[in-house]
Amino acid sequence: MAYPGTFSDEPLTPAGRLFLQPHTNIIIHCILRGRNPIDIDAVKSTVKSSLMMQHPRFCSLLVRDKNGFEHWRRTQLDIDQHIIVINNRLDKSGNFMDESQGFSTEEEDEDYDEAAVNQYVANLTVSSPLSTDKPLWELHVLMAHKCSVFRIHHALGDGVSLMSMLMASCRRVDDADALPRMVPEKNVELKGGKRRDCFWLFGVFWWFVKMVWFTLMFVMEFTVKSLLLCDSKTVITGGDGVELWPRKLATARFLLEDMKVVKKAIPNTTINDVLLAVVSSGLSRYLDHRTPNALHEGLRMTGVAMVNLRAQPGLQDLSKSMKGNSEARWGNKFGVILVPVYYHKAGNNPLEYLKRAKTTVDMKKHSLEAYFSYRIGDLVMSLLGPKYASLLNYKLLCNTTFTISNLIGPLDEVTLAGNPISSIKVNTTSLPQAITMHVLSYAGRAEMQIIVAKDIIPDPEFLAKCFEDALTEMKEAALRNQ
Repeated sequence: MAYPGTFSDEPLTPAGRLFLQPHTNIIIHCILRGRNPIDIDAVKSTVKSSLMMQHPRFCSLLVRDKNGFEHWRRTQLDIDQHIIVINNRLDKSGNFMDESQGFSTEEEDEDYDEAAVNQYVANLTVSSPLSTDKPLWELHVLMAHKCSVFRIHHALGDGVSLMSMLMASCRRVDDADALPRMVPEKNVELKGGKRRDCFWLFGVFWWFVKMVWFTLMFVMEFTVKSLLLCDSKTVITGGDGVELWPRKLATARFLLEDMKVVKKAIPNTTINDVLLAVVSSGLSRYLDHRTPNALHEGLRMTGVAMVNLRAQPGLQDLSKSMKGNSEARWGNKFGVILVPVYYHKAGNNPLEYLKRAKTTVDMKKHSLEAYFSYRIGDLVMSLLGPKYASLLNYKLLCNTTFTISNLIGPLDEVTLAGNPISSIKVNTTSLPQAITMHVLSYAGRAEMQIIVAKDIIPDPEFLAKCFEDALTEMKEAALRNQ
């Protein structure tokens, strides 16, 4: 029931309206696996006392006025409508099992649990929208699997906002009163000294020239890709309508320490460079398996990547974001960049993938492509409305091969409702691409959720292994070069 006359309706942001359109109606899933059986009373108590219950987005209904414009309207929240408790065990198809049948040894295995929960979430990505009769979030608690699935509509916020909200309710395992650490602490040493102004000014001028050139080049490519040019067809290509096809979900696992070993092989390389190299090498391996000798060397596949545009990286200060602080603003504040990867036959030096990835990422970071994509979206929303902005985004996804996101999670193991969390993974509902990858780091590990259209990519578990093997091969090459 809405509060009568207590709060005025608040209009949605342009990004919020965009994510409610049919072609871009996206729900974010966060899978939390506990080490111990779930105490449902403790979960409800934690949710009731969390900052989420104070945030207007999580306590508001989506309503439309007589002109069709969307608004948030505060309502009385009923926790029991949002927390869905599932006691039945799942099979590998994500369906509920009859408890009277009993369970085999295999069905009690951790890998079996993972496969069952992955398929349960994969089924949700296509067939289960959130009801507008209540605020746009749910928590599915899978008691038999010691797992919870947090479902939040993208109109409420992006991955950075929602991870900040989740972590505000978590505490570190080694310190029950401490919030999770999200970004490593850095000791910054300031060095003084003289500089030659003429060289310094030339360096600034050259940096500016490159920034302008890269921005113009990438914004033009972004525009052409959104409207006209599509990737070459391969066995992993999606397209119009593929977002409605059945999904499968698999997980690739990496150790951050292995990624750090690889990035040391080339100076000034980042974890994001390594991740893009792993994707490029892994996709090449998979295509070699599916269509050996059918593709030409250097075939380009384009990915869509999300970039956080907030001035404050990492965990947001929710007290500031809820008050509208511009640097830590709640909601959706991200740009989009296009990241090309290239097919190469097996036998190449694995570190060549890293060199190419670093060159690409360095140019992207030196441009304002992400910022301009954000502003272009705002401009289209203002001039043409959410329908055409949604179609433009949809066309971009149809013209590219995959989407990838990378989110920083807590550095240490955390507890939620007193239960230590062994794994945190994120993904979203399906897109017209046949493959979507979402990476989240947690306590020294990084897990990539790979969502595929199963009629196009029937073996996502093998694809996950291709990514894992790619990192292993790069690590071995890096150690040999030391």
